[in-house]
Amino acid sequence: MNSPISVSTLNTQIKSLLETTFINVYVEGEISNLTYHNSGHIYFSIKDENSTISCVMFKGNTKYLKFQLEVGLKVVITGTITVYTPRGSYQLLCNKIEPSGQGALALAYEQLKAKLHAKGYFNPEIKKTLPKYPKKIALVTSPTGAAIEDMKKVASHRWPLIELVLIPTLVQGDEAKFDIVSSIKFAQTLDVDLIVVGRGGGSVEDLWSFNEEIVATAIYECQKPIISAVGHEIDFLISDFVADIRAATPSNAMEIALPDINEHRIYIDTLSNDFQNRLKNQLLQKQTQLENITKLFEQNSLKSKFNYIQEEISLLKKNFQIYIKNVLQMKQNSLNVLQETYKSNHPDKKNLEGYAQVTMDNKITKLEELKIDDIITLQSSKTLVSCRVTNIKKQ
Repeated sequence: MNSPISVSTLNTQIKSLLETTFINVYVEGEISNLTYHNSGHIYFSIKDENSTISCVMFKGNTKYLKFQLEVGLKVVITGTITVYTPRGSYQLLCNKIEPSGQGALALAYEQLKAKLHAKGYFNPEIKKTLPKYPKKIALVTSPTGAAIEDMKKVASHRWPLIELVLIPTLVQGDEAKFDIVSSIKFAQTLDVDLIVVGRGGGSVEDLWSFNEEIVATAIYECQKPIISAVGHEIDFLISDFVADIRAATPSNAMEIALPDINEHRIYIDTLSNDFQNRLKNQLLQKQTQLENITKLFEQNSLKSKFNYIQEEISLLKKNFQIYIKNVLQMKQNSLNVLQETYKSNHPDKKNLEGYAQVTMDNKITKLEELKIDDIITLQSSKTLVSCRVTNIKKQ
């Protein structure tokens, strides 16, 4: 009969058997019982419809984990089976964890985006307004990349008055996120009007530093306006959502940040022409007003009034002379008539032989007015004869 072995010996044998047999496990399951320990280790289980297995990822491997583990998340784990001898329990020691059906970076991106959105990092109401005419811009980027040259070129053509301050920064690699945060904080202490954070294009991994939470927080907490200019137009990074303005490319950042000097030259020319036209119109209008006022003044001046009065006096004098002349002429005419009448009634004329004056009732009467039986008087200068009309013969 064989001698019995101890529990420890059995667990040790099981440990040896399992760890040498299952040295490279590739398993898929749903996360449950998740715990992030203060030590930095992560404890959880994965399960399917029928079974569950305990899992652990030690701190040394968690730094490579790009996304946040969540209960209910389906993952694919690469690791080994290990046995904890004192308890006789076995677990899956995780070396690598990937989300099932999608990339780890894509999941990490969506998780962080949702988290920061909930914290208000993307709130449009807190976005700072860019200065219209910046004098100095801090560029947080690599000193050797194409991005800095593109930004300098666009800036020199668009607004030569701008002063660019380069803050050399790592924009790729594991340490880049810390350097970006440090550069943003340093740029905030400078006398600049705004900050441009960015780099040229690259793969998702190359651009990942701008998807890190500490970079997003540094942008969110910065007191100066920030433009995020990372990658190409199709690239959308977490920094783009947090920054005050997102630029499609580093060159586009300069186009957004700086006014176009050519447009301003045209605008100044337009203003100048408009000013000249307005000035010309104003001068013409004032000239016309001055001429009208001068004419009005001349019309109401003492000289004009004296001239007017003199003309009135001359007209009155002329009219008076005409009136007097007419009156005199009328009187002369009347006098002539009287004179003729007098001459016609002069006594000398009455003594003409064969002529007598006919009167009736002491009034001179025409023969044509006499009637039968009228008593008339024929009078000359020396004789009065009373007569009765007995016969009237019309010729």
